[in-house]
Amino acid sequence: MDEVEYDITKARQKKTKVGSYRIRPDGTQERKKVPLAQSEAFLIDLLDKVCMRMNDYQLEDDPVTKQKYFRRYAPRKGDKIYKEYKKFFFYSDAFRPLKFACEAIIEKYEDEIFELIAQEANHLADMLCNEKSDLCGTPTNSPEP
Repeated sequence: MDEVEYDITKARQKKTKVGSYRIRPDGTQERKKVPLAQSEAFLIDLLDKVCMRMNDYQLEDDPVTKQKYFRRYAPRKGDKIYKEYKKFFFYSDAFRPLKFACEAIIEKYEDEIFELIAQEANHLADMLCNEKSDLCGTPTNSPEP
């Protein structure tokens, strides 16, 4: 969800034209500008491609809890070192389970993700995890009532 949130944050700064290309008898078109992040075409494209970036993550162990987690190690497009980074080839099978999980989550919760984006919700991962799905179960760092 960090990848989706990153792209949505960038897209909120841009606008796109939506509406009909049909020309009315008076010569006008029914088109308006909306934030790119609310464009259905943009969102569908984003969700189709986001799981491809899971190879930018590596599996690590938390030094304190000894739990395994995935952490992004690759720079994003636009970062200063991105051009240098792309000269090297990295390959690992470790990202495959993450990519599979990403695809399964997007397939199962696509409507909920669209709804959160339409609401311009911040912290998409937390909102999806805790409010829209049963992916996380009971939060571990908040006391139960």
